[in-house]
Amino acid sequence: MVYYLVAVLYVLSCILLLTVVLLQQGKGGDMASAFGGGGSQTAFGARAGATVLTRATSILGVLFMLGAITLGIIGQRGPGSLIRGFKTPTAAPAPAPAPAQPPK
Repeated sequence: MVYYLVAVLYVLSCILLLTVVLLQQGKGGDMASAFGGGGSQTAFGARAGATVLTRATSILGVLFMLGAITLGIIGQRGPGSLIRGFKTPTAAPAPAPAPAQPPK
């Protein structure tokens, strides 16, 4: 039951993370900055303040990673076999040895 609750929360956090990332504005990575026309001397453009979307991305990214680890731990069923539910085949009884032939 807990596994399914965590899985639903994980899927919701993934959808929210995808939405937040897609809503963010690009960081000046247009065609002009690719050829040196960025207009700034910094390596990666001007540093903008952390907005609500960037904070939400950080929080949802952490939730994404923790959710993946949690589902991996909860979903692990311990040592076992993939065919654990099948009965093991019983060994067929060995045929009886043929009676010895008396010498003639």
